[in-house]
Amino acid sequence: MVSDDIKIKPLQRHKVCVIGAGMAGLASARELRREGHGVTVLEQSGDVGGQWLYDPRVDGDDLLGAAEPPVKVHGSMYASLRLISARENMGFTDFQFAPKDGLDGRRFPGHREVYLYLKDFCDAFGLMESVRLNTSVVRVAPAAGPTLRWTVRSVDLGKCDGDGAGEVEEEEVFDAVVVANGHYSQPRLPSIPGMEAWRGRQVHSHSYREPEPFRGEVVVVVGCGESGKDIAMEVRRVAKEVHLVAKSMEEVTQGLAKVLAKHSASLHLQLHVERLCEDGRVVFGDGSTVLADTIIYCTGYSYSFPFLDTEGAVTVDDNRVGPLFEHVFPPSLPSLSFVGIPIKVFAPWFFEAQAKWVAQVLSGKRTLPPEEEMMRSVEEYYRAREVAGAPKKYTHDVSLFDTTYIDEFASKYCDFPGVEKWRYELLVSSFVNMLDNLETFRDEYEDSDTIRKGVEEWHLSAQQAQAAATKKQSLGLLEHVE
Repeated sequence: MVSDDIKIKPLQRHKVCVIGAGMAGLASARELRREGHGVTVLEQSGDVGGQWLYDPRVDGDDLLGAAEPPVKVHGSMYASLRLISARENMGFTDFQFAPKDGLDGRRFPGHREVYLYLKDFCDAFGLMESVRLNTSVVRVAPAAGPTLRWTVRSVDLGKCDGDGAGEVEEEEVFDAVVVANGHYSQPRLPSIPGMEAWRGRQVHSHSYREPEPFRGEVVVVVGCGESGKDIAMEVRRVAKEVHLVAKSMEEVTQGLAKVLAKHSASLHLQLHVERLCEDGRVVFGDGSTVLADTIIYCTGYSYSFPFLDTEGAVTVDDNRVGPLFEHVFPPSLPSLSFVGIPIKVFAPWFFEAQAKWVAQVLSGKRTLPPEEEMMRSVEEYYRAREVAGAPKKYTHDVSLFDTTYIDEFASKYCDFPGVEKWRYELLVSSFVNMLDNLETFRDEYEDSDTIRKGVEEWHLSAQQAQAAATKKQSLGLLEHVE
């Protein structure tokens, strides 16, 4: 709701800490600065980009990711990764993800293209002056005092060596904190009998970068999501054989069936892992076995906030972060917010909408409902999910293919227009093509007239915006020279 007394009450300016300089963190920083807040973004890596900043390193001592969080290596990107979402659907409202000369101009580009886009976004809006790189947040907790403020304790990684020697903590106090550290770093592992005693190599996809280490091996890939299929198809090229494990035949799309038939000599489908044997055998649900060298778990990630101390006000239970009003605000701690929690949304568009809402709530331009009302809303949402049969771990899956929630959120909390028809049609068309043509959907597609017209207008507006930005930059340089 928009505050009725905005005309007579001056807007409030706050000192805000944003944790993370990935897509959600940069969206938050931009919107907070636009609203006049003082912003400090704390980023543990040496550059912005979050998961889109490719890191070839892995934690050699914990390839499985079974150690207590946080992980030592934040990045989970593998070298060959390409988008499964069209670039036309991945952009800020006023800064489109348009192709640039000399770069990867494909509709479904490689991961580096997204990183470069985020760098450009950062530069275009002067965000780097608010970003503190190589800074690891170790604790966030309410500060002592009569009003709710936040103590943030961090470490400058540039001043200590790899094993933490020379580590010096710095403590600061902020009026508000925005948590935007992403949720694709902390491995989520299955519970399979025999995992601890199995003699082979066990790796989570978080630590997968390239296929070469698996050359000549028998590899079992557990998990039939997008990364599982991607990795299985890539490792197949160098491995002796790959066994891709699905939960059920429902996960076997027409596109996957085509791939399995095409590469039947080296790629095999299995249903369910029953147990692992100490001698290296993997026993599948139908009783068949294979003597494997490596198991790669493509089983997803867990939301993890090891730095956050709210004394139980915010918890993570089976990947449900809560309670959060509209997946953003803890009802009892309104100066703490989370941007980027929902999955299956138009990103960064939806993160931008969340961030704008947070910025305007902090400034007083918009108001939150009373704590009791927010809590009641959260509980009603939980009950509705339960009645619908949705497992708790999918609490933040707001369903990209039903834009009702996304559109209503944008309209209600930040006056964003709804998702354009052609973008939604492009999303559905790309998804259907992926289901039918798993190996080729990124490069072979046919657009409807509606999509074609929308894309043409999108390209034109992006070119005009780039030309205007270049002209503005040139004028700025001339003024500087004069």
